[in-house]
Amino acid sequence: MQKAAIVILNYNGEEMLKRFLPSVLAHSDSPVIIADNASTDNSLDFLERFFPELQIIALKENTGYAGGYNEALQQLQGLFEYYILLNSDVEVTPFWDMKLIGFLEQNPFYVSVQPKILSVDNKGYFDYAGAGGGFLDQLGYPYCRGRIFDTIEKDIGQYDDTIEVDWTSGACMAIKADIFHEFHGFDASFFAHMEEIDLCWRIRAGGYKIAYCGAVEVKHLGGGTLSRTSPKKTFLNFRNNLLMLFKNLSQKEFKKKYVIRMLLDSLAAFVFLLRGKSAESKAVYEAHRDFHRAKKIANLNSMALNLPSKSVNNIDSILWQYYIKNKKLFSEF
Repeated sequence: MQKAAIVILNYNGEEMLKRFLPSVLAHSDSPVIIADNASTDNSLDFLERFFPELQIIALKENTGYAGGYNEALQQLQGLFEYYILLNSDVEVTPFWDMKLIGFLEQNPFYVSVQPKILSVDNKGYFDYAGAGGGFLDQLGYPYCRGRIFDTIEKDIGQYDDTIEVDWTSGACMAIKADIFHEFHGFDASFFAHMEEIDLCWRIRAGGYKIAYCGAVEVKHLGGGTLSRTSPKKTFLNFRNNLLMLFKNLSQKEFKKKYVIRMLLDSLAAFVFLLRGKSAESKAVYEAHRDFHRAKKIANLNSMALNLPSKSVNNIDSILWQYYIKNKKLFSEF
């Protein structure tokens, strides 16, 4: 069995591969495997022409981030001790992969770890996805050190530490392979967005820990497949967040939180409307409607592990802290 594989899920990402794959190959010790999610551009032709040495897993259809990784890693099961999941639009630094794997080897109670994630374009600042470590508030809203809603912090070394977190970013995360499969991987019904948070929640419920390692740094472009301001992304974020809560909380606790979430999400939809973003406003309501449809189709709550909703960071409401108390930085909590 080999130590680790870097698995990059690609969907119509020819330009991302041209721009970022050379840095991954130059700075990594682990083999790089491309899982192609049924791309319709010239991604596969590009890889065959310029990187014929790379292993390609050609998937038959685009099942999103969640389904694509599930299928690809199923084919790799038993071959590697660790998987490093990496977006195609990430620029890495020397020895980044071995440092992440080294952390997991030296800390056996931790089964997944992410590096510090900075922005490619907004130089010197954290990236939106993962930043300096991810948490959940008591209502299930995710946030990060270095990025809370639209407030992005400059990196001045304030998050160069190593800490326990609630979740690791799907943009760049290392995970023990046997743990990924033991917990049945990502929930494919999520398609994309928050599937890594859901998986980390289930893993934590199993008694394991999740980490952030600020000594390792990567840079993420973001929005290569789906823009952060896309109504579809808004829909997926709101719907999947509700699915995650429904799956992982007891029915009693979920019902209490859902009443509050309906009010807050309705307020969010109204704010979108006031800002002239009618498509995003509609997406919030569609997310709730689709959540109820998904809840009826699959008895997701039978999977509930009843992990106490207390976050590692123990913030009651990030919305209250950010919008009412005007605390924009993690250090102000």
